[in-house]
Amino acid sequence: MGQNTGMSFFERNRQDISARGLDASRLPPGQYLTDRFPVLHVGDIPDYELGQWNLNIFGLVDRPFTLTLDELKALPSVSLTFDIHCVTKWSKFDTTWTGVRVRDLFEMAGVQSEATHVMEHAEFGYTTNVPLADITTDEALVAYAFEGEEITPEHGGPVRIVIPHLYFWKSAKWLRGIELIPKDVPGFWERNGYHMYADPFKEQRFWND
Repeated sequence: MGQNTGMSFFERNRQDISARGLDASRLPPGQYLTDRFPVLHVGDIPDYELGQWNLNIFGLVDRPFTLTLDELKALPSVSLTFDIHCVTKWSKFDTTWTGVRVRDLFEMAGVQSEATHVMEHAEFGYTTNVPLADITTDEALVAYAFEGEEITPEHGGPVRIVIPHLYFWKSAKWLRGIELIPKDVPGFWERNGYHMYADPFKEQRFWND
């Protein structure tokens, strides 16, 4: 029968991680590791004409501005590798993203002292809220490349937010705006029962978690 008898899928998956020589503590509770990159989003995938996409930095800033894709790509960028975790229970290790640190954009804009949170604005009116401290870490990016290639439309291209230490719905696909705000306000999924903060290691999936 073997040692896996009676073991759940999640337990087998965690055992497989150790068997591959990986640190199983990287996997948050209730998650499974996949080598795939599942596609999950609300609504349609936007289809941009050349030059149509731009990004607005606005709200509680001294110098609101708008960037084209070329202007974003001309800014100092970083390529970082980290694990990502989706609220639908899959995790993917060692993903590499290229983009501009959000805090560098905020430095250009001049964040006002009253700002405590950010609302990410994406295509079709999608929003998600994040504390200012969480979107200004070393790893929080406005990303335009994944594994050295342009981010494909189904994964949020041309540009998405990436905040790896929170569940991935906090990393808005098809980003169009970052708004600095004076208090925590629920975004799209948060109004529909998802957790306001979303720490994968605390399994903060829903309001009462």
